[in-house]
Amino acid sequence: MKTKNLIIYVVLVLIILFVWACKKESDDTTPPGKIEVTNVIPTNGGAIIEYSLPEDNDVLFVKAKYVNSVGHEVFKVSSHYLSSIEVDGFNDTLPKNIELFAVDHHNNASESVEAEVTPLVSFIHLVQESMVVESELGGVSVSWSNASNKTVFVYLYYKGPDIDTFKILSSNFAEYSFYVGGLDSVEYEFSAMIEDLVGNKTDLLFVDKAIPKFEQKIDKSSWTLISNLSVDGNAWEGVTQNFWDDVIDHNDNPNDNSYFMISRDNNGGALNYPLDIVIDLHKYVIANRFKIWQRAYWYSDAENQGVSAIPYYYQSENLKSFKIYLSNDLQTWTLTKEFEIHDPKDDDGNVPQADLVEALNGHMFTFDQVTEPFRYLKFSITSGFGSEIYVNGSEITIYGLDDVDI
Repeated sequence: MKTKNLIIYVVLVLIILFVWACKKESDDTTPPGKIEVTNVIPTNGGAIIEYSLPEDNDVLFVKAKYVNSVGHEVFKVSSHYLSSIEVDGFNDTLPKNIELFAVDHHNNASESVEAEVTPLVSFIHLVQESMVVESELGGVSVSWSNASNKTVFVYLYYKGPDIDTFKILSSNFAEYSFYVGGLDSVEYEFSAMIEDLVGNKTDLLFVDKAIPKFEQKIDKSSWTLISNLSVDGNAWEGVTQNFWDDVIDHNDNPNDNSYFMISRDNNGGALNYPLDIVIDLHKYVIANRFKIWQRAYWYSDAENQGVSAIPYYYQSENLKSFKIYLSNDLQTWTLTKEFEIHDPKDDDGNVPQADLVEALNGHMFTFDQVTEPFRYLKFSITSGFGSEIYVNGSEITIYGLDDVDI
């Protein structure tokens, strides 16, 4: 019994000592000493402040406090393992006062130390000054340099005889190039405004004028299917070669039947994606953009000769996403990118009129860069709108330069 009481007594003493130690620890209100600024290195839109820490062994981090060029109060922190802190967010080259604090493990902050920094010209202005617009096939390439590797948003405005619009581009790469396609071979004016992550912006300034190089619709009369590399798209009235017969399926015509129909029953009993359609163009072409049309007709109204009131666009048996590969030897394939027809249906399955019009006119897609000359095209379907039995598509049309020499 005495042994048991002794154990209880010892445990109670240990608990009391632990609580007392924690209380003492938490009652530490002594701030650390001040840091000492040793150097200031200006950067584009900010500065790196170098410092030495006080002798206190419980410093946890250094905090910088300042107001950036859009009027926001900013707090930056740097671990006690480091000897510098970066401040940024400035859009001018006027001197700035930065308050610096050492903060310990108990959140006690030292007296502040002021560091005066004078930023260099912000990187957003350097990006704008470096922008180059060059004529490309059916469009232009827009490139810039960004040595800071900080994220920029580029608002590219372009105006021509029949267009006045803009695109928003974003990158943190040191060198970046973007293709803007679908333009006629007429003169366009290009202007740009650059923004950083905190909201600093340049003025909207003129960049250049450019006339895109002429493009043409690629003639499809020479195209043939490479059957041994392709799925079977011949089910019911569907025929694979209908994908490039220049006949677009429409909702009000049950007789054109111009689409391919990939059936699981003709392809091993399952739609095992990707589903490839490989085409030999029998010539070399350069491409910059293309259009895809969905199947439109669907038999649903026997009293109206089978014509449904609404086209079959965006419904379960239509193709949804796909990749395009290019080759000159059927051995080495170059992936351009993956494309997708967005699903505009609401919760009740209704499709907005604008999306029906887009499907009627064909979904336009642009390659990120104008392609190198190629002879073979692999259209690789990666998903449909929901069916596990069929995938349909009506037509593909490519734009670029036809029958080029290599």
